[in-house]
Amino acid sequence: MIQRETTTDVPEATDLPSIIRPYGDTTGDAMVQMSFTMPVPAGKRAELAALALARQMGLDPASVVHAKAMGPHFTFFIVYGKVNHLIDYAGIEVPEGREYPLLPAKEVDLAIRTVLKRRLVVVGACIGTDAHTVGIDAILNVKGFAGEKGLEYHREIQVVNMGAQVTVEELLERAKAEDADAVLVSQVVTQKNAHIHNTKQMAAAFHAAYPTAVGPGMGRPLLIAGGPRFDTVTEAELGVDRIFGKGTTPAEVASYLVHALLPTWTPQEDS
Repeated sequence: MIQRETTTDVPEATDLPSIIRPYGDTTGDAMVQMSFTMPVPAGKRAELAALALARQMGLDPASVVHAKAMGPHFTFFIVYGKVNHLIDYAGIEVPEGREYPLLPAKEVDLAIRTVLKRRLVVVGACIGTDAHTVGIDAILNVKGFAGEKGLEYHREIQVVNMGAQVTVEELLERAKAEDADAVLVSQVVTQKNAHIHNTKQMAAAFHAAYPTAVGPGMGRPLLIAGGPRFDTVTEAELGVDRIFGKGTTPAEVASYLVHALLPTWTPQEDS
């Protein structure tokens, strides 16, 4: 059974406003608020530096509405000002949604049981120094996320959750030991692009260890990366098969596993 998604009426492009400005106090006043930290001690000179930065970024006039010392050598600012930029709202192209149907749990299990004829094995972990397991737990643990139960809920999916701060070597070794069909890695820590570096390192290790094509019984596990800050890179750049961003639910991941690993499965139509 395909879970049909309800949609709200979306205005046609011709009904959308063409040119828009940000909204601050009144519609179209082009006022925006931004925050940042500068490596200078709090004081008048620091506030003038913040205003100089704001003007270079296109805020004019601008004012510092909040400044707070962050230790002896740093200051946090909130700046409010007017921008002179216009946005062609009607001309913005919206990326297409997912290319596969969202399947209910029963159909995911039916597909695996029918096509794979064994349990589908998923190994998940937070790699590198990342200790934030909320994301990976939301997808894997039976408690799930947003009212949906995690992959552990599926009778036909065997889940191995390795937890946090797992090295690439440990993940690769466990994936081989479990004969994993898919590997899910979660990355929340993004300082100095650690999430990108860690994921690329993981992908490179798996590509080297599994030189053959992805797929059950064919070679490399399906590589899936998830986290809130992967919107600046593509799957090809990371070397993974799929990127899931913030707000992803377990059903989306489970449906993708069927789509990617069991391509011969035809979703069951509503009866």
